Amino acid sequence: MNVIAKYKVEILGLALGATGGFLYYYFVGCKNGTCMIASNPMVTIPYGALLGYFIVGLFKKRNHENN
Repeated sequence: MNVIAKYKVEILGLALGATGGFLYYYFVGCKNGTCMIASNPMVTIPYGALLGYFIVGLFKKRNHENN
């Protein structure tokens, strides 16, 4: 449980990004299958999760005590 509390911001970013990836597939995605990324939810969800993780990481405060 301590790990979840420690990384709650990153987990939230992953969840929001995965949701955004699915919504992109559902509303915008390529329906005829010619688009490599947008035509498959198994590809757009991890891409969205990774993007959400990176975006949340931009706004997270860092602890500089070790420097």
